[in-house]
Amino acid sequence: VVETEMESLLQLLKSINIKSQLIQHPEVFTVEAMMPYLSECTGVVCKNLFVKDKKKKKLWLIVAQHDRKVNLSEVAKKLSVSGGFRFADEQVLIDTLGVSQGCVTPLAVHNDKEGAVQVILDEILVSEPETMIYCHPMVNTATIGITSADFNRFLEHTKHKPLVVKFE
Repeated sequence: VVETEMESLLQLLKSINIKSQLIQHPEVFTVEAMMPYLSECTGVVCKNLFVKDKKKKKLWLIVAQHDRKVNLSEVAKKLSVSGGFRFADEQVLIDTLGVSQGCVTPLAVHNDKEGAVQVILDEILVSEPETMIYCHPMVNTATIGITSADFNRFLEHTKHKPLVVKFE
């Protein structure tokens, strides 16, 4: 099942003329574990946090450069989210984005047909159109690289207009 999720994503990217670079590697569950396999890559490696607001009204996917400190209460304050953020349950992640913990990727928003997830992007992911962005392609046994410009086109295609935040 998991491999077909990746295949379906790769087909979608191809259908909207997005070129990608696929890097196969052993299964990883954290960005830190993934980094040794990406030593040849230049660009931004993504860290992804799937959260909900405390009132459980909205789901959010925070996508930041892998080595950024993401303070959830500061991000909530910046975005005026009352009550702040807390991590969403894995079942909500599976039901909404079609991925489990360890496989979270901004590319999973193509499964969010209802538009339930608000994407929050680290400014560095959108500042330079030619920058390569690396994240999982729905599985944690590979990493995919696409340009920032193509990443933005993908988000437009999936009707997910991101909120851009400057992470320190």
